[in-house]
Amino acid sequence: MMTAHPATPPTHEDAALARRRRGRNIAMFVALAALALLFYAIAMVKLAHHGFGG
Repeated sequence: MMTAHPATPPTHEDAALARRRRGRNIAMFVALAALALLFYAIAMVKLAHHGFGG
């Protein structure tokens, strides 16, 4: 049987770690969104240049 651990209040280090993690997550999202937009733009340029028939 598992025992419940008492909830401990968040420490200053926990808050700093959460801020850093949130910052990394936002940076990763921005990088992935930029990459997706780049691929989309490349595809649109190729389609506009060569048409849908290849």
